[in-house]
Amino acid sequence: MKTAGRARPVVAAAGALAGAYLDLVRRTTGFVQEPPDFVSAIAPELPAIVAMWHGQHFMVHYAWPSGARVAALISRHQDGEINAAILRRLGVEPIRGSGGHAAHKIRLHGGAAALRAMARALAAGRTVCMTADVPKVSRRCGPGIVALARMTGRPIYPIAVVTGRRFDFRSWDRASMGKPFGRGAMVLGEAVRVARDADADALEAARAAVERGLDAAHARAYAMVGSRDPGAREGAAS
Repeated sequence: MKTAGRARPVVAAAGALAGAYLDLVRRTTGFVQEPPDFVSAIAPELPAIVAMWHGQHFMVHYAWPSGARVAALISRHQDGEINAAILRRLGVEPIRGSGGHAAHKIRLHGGAAALRAMARALAAGRTVCMTADVPKVSRRCGPGIVALARMTGRPIYPIAVVTGRRFDFRSWDRASMGKPFGRGAMVLGEAVRVARDADADALEAARAAVERGLDAAHARAYAMVGSRDPGAREGAAS
């Protein structure tokens, strides 16, 4: 209990520092959108499910307008505590669990409870963001996000928010973090829709469509800032 008590202030401080840094990057970066003003364009579709690639998710909240009602799936691992603290500072509701695992692993990693929590958030009018990757397998979309879409009837929108000036890390997900005083791009992909009565073949087709949509959105966003996606898979959209 003492360890947990000491950890809470550390997590809060780390969340505050990270949140302040991300805000600095946001305020000093000139972003362009494709399509222009996509937030207004998808307003009639909200709440929606927003798909992100792990490691490219740190700046996705830049796309939300002020006052947007957003929730995000966060890992139950220890590093998820800091991410949850950052999200709370940004006005985003964290949902703990993992939605990307194969069906037989969902219960172990809190995925079933997370799916129910995300469904409740969508029913309450909150847009839900989640990384689509299978954990520890970069750029491979898992079944969780399409299961959520089938459960709720809400569309999935792939998104990429990138910067030309950035730190690129040699992590499993080839993570990137923006630097201040640069230019950036926000790209929204085409919606992927999953029928409530979708069978296994339809779910696989939707999963593959999300994967292609995320690859294409990131390739386009990085091209818009004169760069190449540092985490792009061989043969991915370019």
